[in-house]
Amino acid sequence: MTGIDRAQSRRKFLKAGSVVAGGAAASIAAPAIVSAQTPIVVKMQSSWPASDAFHEMAGQYVQRVEAMSGGRLKIDLLPAGAVVGAFQVIDAVNDGVIDASHTVAVYWYGKHKGASFFGTGPVWGGSAATMLGWFYQGGGKDLYRELTQDILGLNIVGFFGFPMPAQPFGWFKNPVTSVNDVKGLKYRTVGLAADLLQELGMSVAQLPGGEIVPAMERGVIDAFEFNNPTSDMRFGAQDVAKNYMLSSYHQASEAFEFQFNRDFFEGLPADLQAILQHGVEAASAGNHAWALKQYSDDLQKLQNEHGVKVLRTPQDVLDAQLAAWDKLIDTLGQDPFMKKVMDSQRKFVETVTFYELMNSPDYVLAYNHYYPGKLAL
Repeated sequence: MTGIDRAQSRRKFLKAGSVVAGGAAASIAAPAIVSAQTPIVVKMQSSWPASDAFHEMAGQYVQRVEAMSGGRLKIDLLPAGAVVGAFQVIDAVNDGVIDASHTVAVYWYGKHKGASFFGTGPVWGGSAATMLGWFYQGGGKDLYRELTQDILGLNIVGFFGFPMPAQPFGWFKNPVTSVNDVKGLKYRTVGLAADLLQELGMSVAQLPGGEIVPAMERGVIDAFEFNNPTSDMRFGAQDVAKNYMLSSYHQASEAFEFQFNRDFFEGLPADLQAILQHGVEAASAGNHAWALKQYSDDLQKLQNEHGVKVLRTPQDVLDAQLAAWDKLIDTLGQDPFMKKVMDSQRKFVETVTFYELMNSPDYVLAYNHYYPGKLAL
């Protein structure tokens, strides 16, 4: 059965239910009798292994949606590989093989490089929270619809949540002391970050999270990044490298992508559509609070229990990344759609980040005041 057939079947079921309910209401006097309703099952696969922090965070979305729907929605959350691979969820959602996915846009970068602008594109000076603001308030949502539906012809709708902390430069066998140290390294990343770091002289392999440590053990890669201290520690990054370089511009503005088969989503009653959509916002806040605590605790464990050296990425590497972004921006800007996206982002960030930076006090100054000597900046 195709996604369209399944959606039509669901709509017929819901309409039939409404007719029956209406007839019952007309024939039975008060007090009204409320019968239990069979929940609509949403088959959702994530792009993460069952043990990964991100799959756990997807579970926080499931909990919120099921609670807000009063049991009318039940999400069957599956890990990467249960139905399709981590990078194939968008095709499975499009085809109606699954109803929804929890992923990141960069994982379908192979369809169109414009995917990276919805999470792992040029930083422009704004944070991931700034870029999530752009998606909802700066025109990003319309551009996402244009890319997915008009340009690629995909049968999906999507929402974004949880502005991720900037991703570390990653795990290295030896400390990175200058940009020269990364030249020639075989390195794992994804999306436009691959193009970016190739400009720094790195040889890049794009791998899903579950394949990173085995690739490191076999010598397929020399260094890698994934996302955060918790996810990295859970898949054993500390067992194959001991130098963890924090701070980077390669993926500094990412958020989760929640994809839904369009026919399935639009076939639901309006209130259930709203719960699925706004549940993303609720989970975003919950994910953020959870991540602040968990990532911080696990960074301490990496240092204190696993002998990991936590280091800041050198300034000349960051400078080289910005220079590399400039080259990519010029190249990507030759595509009319990608130029339109970048122009939209730059306009939003110029104004919003001006406010953010001008208004923010110096948090480093305050931290050093109360915890002198801890920061290695």
